[in-house]
Amino acid sequence: MARITTFEAGFCTHRACMALRGAGFAVCAFPARAYLIEAGSGRWLWDTGYASHFIDHTRSGVFAIYAKVTPVHFDAADALAAQLRQCGLQHGDIDALILSHFHGDHIAGLRDFPEVPLLCSGSGWSRTRHLQGIAALRRGFIPGLIPADFESRLRFVESFEHVALPQALAPFTQAYALPGADGEVFIVELPGHAAGHLGAFVDTEDGWVLLASDAAWSPTSYRELVGPSTLSQLIMEDTRSYYDTLRQLQQLDRGGQVRIMLTHEGAL
Repeated sequence: MARITTFEAGFCTHRACMALRGAGFAVCAFPARAYLIEAGSGRWLWDTGYASHFIDHTRSGVFAIYAKVTPVHFDAADALAAQLRQCGLQHGDIDALILSHFHGDHIAGLRDFPEVPLLCSGSGWSRTRHLQGIAALRRGFIPGLIPADFESRLRFVESFEHVALPQALAPFTQAYALPGADGEVFIVELPGHAAGHLGAFVDTEDGWVLLASDAAWSPTSYRELVGPSTLSQLIMEDTRSYYDTLRQLQQLDRGGQVRIMLTHEGAL
């Protein structure tokens, strides 16, 4: 069975109500998690969290707004690459790095993994790759975080085998089987939050887990169908699809057979 190791690569802070409508004005920390998935004969990273490159590319100019709106707390020892080295893993030990979407807090460490193959949504990348300036900022995308050889290492999940999911994962019925994972990892589309937003069902010894990325920022969101503030919704790719995804997560959660893991879940 597959194994998931969770890492926290820095965190940002924000008012609770920005992530969960009605949650109040207390300042909360939102960890930037990344995951090591070990399945079949391979190892994959799911996102990177923050990295020093995020700090470098938000010091000045239009993208400084990003850092001011969501203040980031990060130390070099928090970098995912550094934490993996502490576990005895080098970037060459990783089969591929999977990007759930292209927001800065998910891709900031890309430059720390040279030559590692990259996986993402092709439709998401096509809608993101040309964004610059204010248009990029509004979508949480920082072009400077993308390595020069990014596209030469890229493979789109849409090219993977499209398969039917087990009944236990209802209401989700279709996904992409991760090659080399021996049927233990399925990549699923979770639209709404960002272009090409992805999650992954992982079959572990403790049962099915859904890495739900930023489909919600608190379990309360999908349990009670409460979204973030109206201001936060301004950066969403598609608000209607976001709530459709929340409803699917609510049904999945009520089924009681899948553990849902959110990238930024904190004290809310």
